[in-house]
Amino acid sequence: MRVVLSGGGTGGHIYPALAVARQCEEIDPDAEFLYIGGQRGLESKLVPQEKIPFEAIDITGFRRSLSLENIKTIMRFFQGVRRSKALLKKFKPDIVIGTGGYVCGPVVYAASKLGIPSMIHEQNAIPGLTNAFLSRYVDTVAVSFEGSEGAFPKAKNVLYTGNPRATTVRLANRDRGFATIGVPMNSSVVLVVGGSRGAKAINDAMIAMAPQLSQLKDVHFVYVTGESYYEQTLDSIRNQIGSLPNHLHVLPYIHNMPEVLACTSLIVNRAGASFLAEITSLGIPSILIPSPNVTNNHQEANARTLEKAGASVMIVEKELSGSSLFQTIAGIMGDEALRNRMAESASSLGKPDSADILVKEMERLARKR
Repeated sequence: MRVVLSGGGTGGHIYPALAVARQCEEIDPDAEFLYIGGQRGLESKLVPQEKIPFEAIDITGFRRSLSLENIKTIMRFFQGVRRSKALLKKFKPDIVIGTGGYVCGPVVYAASKLGIPSMIHEQNAIPGLTNAFLSRYVDTVAVSFEGSEGAFPKAKNVLYTGNPRATTVRLANRDRGFATIGVPMNSSVVLVVGGSRGAKAINDAMIAMAPQLSQLKDVHFVYVTGESYYEQTLDSIRNQIGSLPNHLHVLPYIHNMPEVLACTSLIVNRAGASFLAEITSLGIPSILIPSPNVTNNHQEANARTLEKAGASVMIVEKELSGSSLFQTIAGIMGDEALRNRMAESASSLGKPDSADILVKEMERLARKR
């Protein structure tokens, strides 16, 4: 099968596309890929590292207010469609899949106009603008959250698949996770992370609650600050408590996050869709702090889905403090029965076969051509 992948801007759009590619390879070792992404997006760095052929188009997103820049964006969209058509005619894919972000707009739209089977995957409970636009043109819309199918009333076919990142983490080696963070095997681990780039509000809460951590015996705390916040966060913690105790580990970034997640007892994080797919696949209880700076406040909608199911406790950022976060952590880590119930609820939401479901739908659409 020949597959064109598109999606970008953030890891939340890129990693699901890469997960689909890896699942395609598992089913069909002869599968061939082309990834079409943005010139300036994170995908231009991540995709070549995965040894997947990459082509770039020049595209930007719409601004919420009336702006001359939006006229330029429309022009770039049609230029992107023309370039995408040329790339698609040359590669001759059997299927085109977009995983969100404005870059997949011209690519998937071009595929529909050329009569190439196409589909999109929506990671969030509330769809992004690009996927909402594309839903009327593609053959299938895949959604991550059960019950969100109604968000695409003009789609030909909507399929609940879950997020393919769930498949990526299902076989993660927890022993390597313990080794990565340098804690004894089978320790209780609370992982606090603000996303791949970090989050100032979460880092501030990390700093504020650091003196209280010793109150929880036999619990290791792992702070992942993001590269840009690392030195500042580490210095602030040291100013409060001196040298780091054995139960506190401060890291700028974790490269093998699935393995570290596999050894985690409780996670504190934003509510990005890909991360939620990973923690539900592994059945990890969570404290979610949705970013207020995202389109349509979709992270809060994501978090409320887990909270309603009993898998998570949500703290909105304006109510976040070191004290409120530590009290919530202590309440969960001090109640094993509660933690087990949250883990079971998280597992019930997980869909570890998500990538397999997506690839089978891609094969079905490709056969119809």
